[in-house]
Amino acid sequence: MEDYKNKLNELPVDIKLRAVDRLKIHLMRQKYGYFSRLCLLMALIGPGILVMLADNDAGGVMTYAQTGSIFGIGFFIPFMIIMLPVAYIVQEMTVRLGAVTHRGHAEMIWKRYGKFWGAFSLIDLVIANVLTLITEFIGITLGMEVFGVSPVFSSVTAIVVISSIQLFLRYFSWEWISLSIAAFNLVFIPLVFFVPHLHWGAVARSFVSWHIPGGINSLFIYVVLANVGTTIAPWMLFFQQSSVVDKGLTVKDIRDGQIDTFLGSLFMVIVAIAIILVTAGTVFGFTHTPNLDIQTILSAISAKMGPLAMRFFALGLVEAGLIAAIAISASTSWAMGEAFGWPKSINIPPLQGWKFYLPGIISLLIAGGIVLIPNAPLGFLNLTVQVVATIFMPAAMMFLLLLLNDKEIMGDHINKPWQNISAFAIVGFLIIMNGIYGITVVFPHIFGK
Repeated sequence: MEDYKNKLNELPVDIKLRAVDRLKIHLMRQKYGYFSRLCLLMALIGPGILVMLADNDAGGVMTYAQTGSIFGIGFFIPFMIIMLPVAYIVQEMTVRLGAVTHRGHAEMIWKRYGKFWGAFSLIDLVIANVLTLITEFIGITLGMEVFGVSPVFSSVTAIVVISSIQLFLRYFSWEWISLSIAAFNLVFIPLVFFVPHLHWGAVARSFVSWHIPGGINSLFIYVVLANVGTTIAPWMLFFQQSSVVDKGLTVKDIRDGQIDTFLGSLFMVIVAIAIILVTAGTVFGFTHTPNLDIQTILSAISAKMGPLAMRFFALGLVEAGLIAAIAISASTSWAMGEAFGWPKSINIPPLQGWKFYLPGIISLLIAGGIVLIPNAPLGFLNLTVQVVATIFMPAAMMFLLLLLNDKEIMGDHINKPWQNISAFAIVGFLIIMNGIYGITVVFPHIFGK
């Protein structure tokens, strides 16, 4: 027994802490009854809800706000319902892959397909992550301006807070603090019920008519891509799989991970629809330009619903940027650690794991600095970032599908035929939409102005 204790003490601190967490889960499994089952589920959930609520990031909030402001109640309400199974299908695969292999997404690509494809996927991720982090800091700084806080102060404070959460908390504490912040994402839902003269009949009819104000044109294609890009993005694959691994989930936990991911997908879609409804009821008809900025949207909300509603919307925008920046910077750190064999756990103390934490912090510094550039076209930049995420997504999805169909890796947890059909349909849709968008760039008037 003494030898076992000595061996345990020799283990790296992150593995020891993860072993302690798994022991607690094992003991919880020995208890029976509905309450014990609920406690077990509560202990195992986290990565799915967190990734989905973080997906309703500041860029997502601004994209949904611009969508409702430009297109009103119509096509995008039922469209967002479709995004629920899309998001679930994609992210559920990362749960199985992480639980079966106990390896992060970057590590799996690097070791299974070699350095070239590993570097390709990593470069894609890092570029997309920095671009997406820019939109998070846009949301944080613009939201805090409503409360009279300068962009420089809010940007610096956000970097310090996010870095501290990642550096000084172990995984369990980090996850629950992040989930507590993410809960404020739900602030948009009650705002819907205070929108003046919101026509619920029109909301119901949208599921039949799928009406597109102005018809199909280049702006519509652009906004569709932006909405898809903010629903599924490359960082989400890397984040959830690494989070599943760092949390220590096993094949026994897959069902709970699936429940976690479904609940997260449901919350994500409800919040997205709420934002579209709020802005459709307050801003729609004001302008039909893709450069409609968040300041104009906030002013319209204040004029129609009052300053308090506008402040709640701004608070939700700040929260969305904060929680997404926590998740995205963590996904960068995890991916870099996995790719280069560095320490790769939030359980590692800062001095031991500085290589792990550094990439995420550097990405925060870059994004937080870029957003302070004067006179940047923030509204257009936000939509563009979401479109870029959509362009990068097919390649990320193909690696995921290859891994999920590898019998040697997945064993009995390999993709079922319906999962492959659904996933390839999503990839096909992304490729087609990207192709249509490319055509509209070359021939901007092909669908009309």
